[in-house]
Amino acid sequence: MQDLATNPARYLTTVEELLLAERMTQACDILRKAELRVENDGLGGWGSRVTTWTLYLAVDPGDYVLLGEGRIFIEEQIAQRFRITLAPYSGDAYAVEIVPRLAKPDAMPGPNARIRRQARQNIIDGLLIDKVSWAGQLEEVDFLSRLFDLSALPSNDSRYSDAAGDIYQHRVNNFDWDDDWVYSDSRFTLMTGSDEAFLRFLCEMIHPVVRPDASEAAKLASQFNDQLRQEGWELIEAERIAGRPRFEARRVNVSGTRAVSRARAVADALDAGWMQKEIERLEAAVENDPSLAIGTAKDLLETCCKSILTRQQVTFSRAATLPDLAKLVAKELKLVPEGISDEAKGADTIRLLLRNLATLTQYLAELRGLYGSGHGRDGRHRGLEPRHARLAVGAAIAFVDFVSDTYHQRILPLSKKGD
Repeated sequence: MQDLATNPARYLTTVEELLLAERMTQACDILRKAELRVENDGLGGWGSRVTTWTLYLAVDPGDYVLLGEGRIFIEEQIAQRFRITLAPYSGDAYAVEIVPRLAKPDAMPGPNARIRRQARQNIIDGLLIDKVSWAGQLEEVDFLSRLFDLSALPSNDSRYSDAAGDIYQHRVNNFDWDDDWVYSDSRFTLMTGSDEAFLRFLCEMIHPVVRPDASEAAKLASQFNDQLRQEGWELIEAERIAGRPRFEARRVNVSGTRAVSRARAVADALDAGWMQKEIERLEAAVENDPSLAIGTAKDLLETCCKSILTRQQVTFSRAATLPDLAKLVAKELKLVPEGISDEAKGADTIRLLLRNLATLTQYLAELRGLYGSGHGRDGRHRGLEPRHARLAVGAAIAFVDFVSDTYHQRILPLSKKGD
């Protein structure tokens, strides 16, 4: 259908609305953000009159990596809605592939930079919108001197020997530079330089000496982190100076993020809208509230099991425990391998593995009651930490991955044949 290649917008909108109506939110978000390229792959095969088309959806490399194997589910979700939309107008065949977007030459960071230019621009745009003074209560020369040796940087004005004199002349004496001049000044390379230099600049902006209002500094740190976490960084409170926080940058552990991204794809594939809500709670709690994340990981397992059992019309008791539900799912999906030698031993091993996956997060959830708030503790008490939450999340996602993949390989093909 040539019209799809020349005028894709009219069809994209319908596909987005279908995905949104069916609560396939991640697939919808991917489609909205992606750059679409349509290629005609020619006739489908020998003697076939059906033309095949491939729709390539180019997304940011970071988003592509986080999708993991869940990309396959999302590709099929989008492809199915394209087929539904185009069926009345074309008998052609359609496939969808999600691919990493190629960076534009002017968007390439420097050799020691991983924080994308777009993320840096978003942070700076936020500062400009809110009219935030990057130097805070300091003079701009004094602020920059805390980060750079201005005497070693060149002047852009021939009357002065270094950057310090240049800046003072144009920002204090003449005041003929814009307030946001520093963001584009090639001497400081905030848009294209190393991650470390950019992060130091942000941390200095919210240093107690520069910005003594703790609430204002915390608000800016939160806004910075909205962008930085997508790049694998975050600003955290390192210490307090005169009762005010001093921030520093650290790498974000992205293993939990990848697991959550995978869980979100599984929820979409199962059309389980309520799973999405639990995943959103889990995503927000892994680093900030480990106890809540552990409990939510257990809830996610239960919801996944109940979703599959409900779709297969398998009855279960409202009082069924997580191991009970896992046992029903294993039986319904025939998780024990067939046609292999020593099957009895293999069956026992897989049952034990599934039981351990199901109960691990249950045990960790019980720890929440031992280490959570609400009870007096001695001075040596230490609460649950994000590493415990990541363990629970990883176990939950391993279980969800396994049973959902099995469901799509064994059950869905049979149901489609029946249709």
